[in-house]
Amino acid sequence: MDQSSITPNTSNQQLVINGDNESATALLHEKQSRRRDTLSDVTFKEYMTVGILCFVNLINYMDRFTLAGVLDDVKTEFGIGDDKAGLLQTVFVIAYMVFAPIFGYLGDRYSRRLIMAFGVALWCLTTFAGSYIQSFVPFTIFRGLVGVGEASYSTIAPTIISDLFVGNVRSKMLAFFYFAIPVGSGFGYIVGSVVGAAADNWRWGLRVTPFLGLIAVALILWLMENPERGQAEESRMRPTSYQEDLRSLVRNPSFMLSTLAFTCVAFVTGALAWWGPQFIFLGLTLQPGVEITQERVSFIFGALTMASGVVGVPLGAWLGAALVKRWGRAHAVICGVGLLVSTPAMALAMLLTDVYFYAPFALMFFGEVALNLNWAIVADMSLYVVIPPRRSTAEAFQILISHMFGDAGSPYLVGVISESLKRSLSSSEPPSLSVQFRSLQRALFVTCFVEVLGGIFFLLTAIYIVRDKQKVDRAIAAYEAEAQSAEPSHSNAQEEHQEGGE
Repeated sequence: MDQSSITPNTSNQQLVINGDNESATALLHEKQSRRRDTLSDVTFKEYMTVGILCFVNLINYMDRFTLAGVLDDVKTEFGIGDDKAGLLQTVFVIAYMVFAPIFGYLGDRYSRRLIMAFGVALWCLTTFAGSYIQSFVPFTIFRGLVGVGEASYSTIAPTIISDLFVGNVRSKMLAFFYFAIPVGSGFGYIVGSVVGAAADNWRWGLRVTPFLGLIAVALILWLMENPERGQAEESRMRPTSYQEDLRSLVRNPSFMLSTLAFTCVAFVTGALAWWGPQFIFLGLTLQPGVEITQERVSFIFGALTMASGVVGVPLGAWLGAALVKRWGRAHAVICGVGLLVSTPAMALAMLLTDVYFYAPFALMFFGEVALNLNWAIVADMSLYVVIPPRRSTAEAFQILISHMFGDAGSPYLVGVISESLKRSLSSSEPPSLSVQFRSLQRALFVTCFVEVLGGIFFLLTAIYIVRDKQKVDRAIAAYEAEAQSAEPSHSNAQEEHQEGGE
């Protein structure tokens, strides 16, 4: 695509974004001077809106990983192996990613409040109903329906934050929003294990989040602010055709490279989040003198995940805000370095799980902190290199790609590799605990390679990120400059028409 132009609306006009476009450049400087750069400028209603979005994101990820906290009980009740246990999460993610583009298209054109309320209500009802199903296949189908509901929320929520804030404030609010992902995931393990153990039935762990979800639906419908698209950037750009949206996104190197990098992140987090508690449980069980339950491991793993999010997400946002002012490529570099630092820590933790008790937890915590550096930053990057009326579609496209090639397949792939290794390493049925551990350990080493690949993609993103962000800023300013210059002529034409009528 010609890097000097962009089509911002459905008309045949082409806005040329050149450095010598004086009116657009002047308007861009004027808009930047009016930006709210401190949290003291944020209104109470805006804080409340972000708080509601964070609450829903928290219970969203709680619901997603509650099942992982009781996975061993699920396998026992349904009589399934690692492959089918991984399939449960894969079916959920497939439904999630398939419906994301649909909700992305709707989110750029219709009421985001109603779409999100519908989606949250759907996943609450399907989670609750699914907890009563007694056979594996129908239960798997209901997990897929949960993914449909969650797709509507995850696709649209970040774009609302983008339309409320710009610059440094937007980065901080997105950090707050994505802070809920590791914390919610950790709560999911804890709620699943604790409630399931207290009720002596893993299904009760699935029945907590639906009630919280009903509260979320009410908050979305009656208290959440629903800003105009592009409101924070004072943009009145209208949506383009869906084909033009996709064509522009595919030709946007920063967006595509960061999407590929985030796909690697999704692959790694999906596999580790799903198999982590069971892998640690198997490793600790092999150590002499260690007696521990699956529920206890899930609780510890959940607390560790939460703690790493508490440290990692704000740290990433702080580093991004501090460095990007001096170096425009800082966001992409922080994400890339974070993944490359995380890889050896996670690999070493997996190697030591059957030998030491505390060292693997400490290494996993350090690895997850480095991995969590990217959550808020990658979302901010994906939004500021895309024009406002195209952002829900961009979020949906990124969800589709990252989950299709990321966590849609990684839990199942790890499970299949593990089952295959069990058959090759042992002739007995069932295989020994040692064989189960070694098989799952070797299968999980796949995530280390993918994590390095993700770091490389983020570093490649740094090459293009400054240019593509400036291109979007100029596109918005050029559109507004043209609109302002057209308004007087339109007004004069009306006056002349009225005078002629007299």
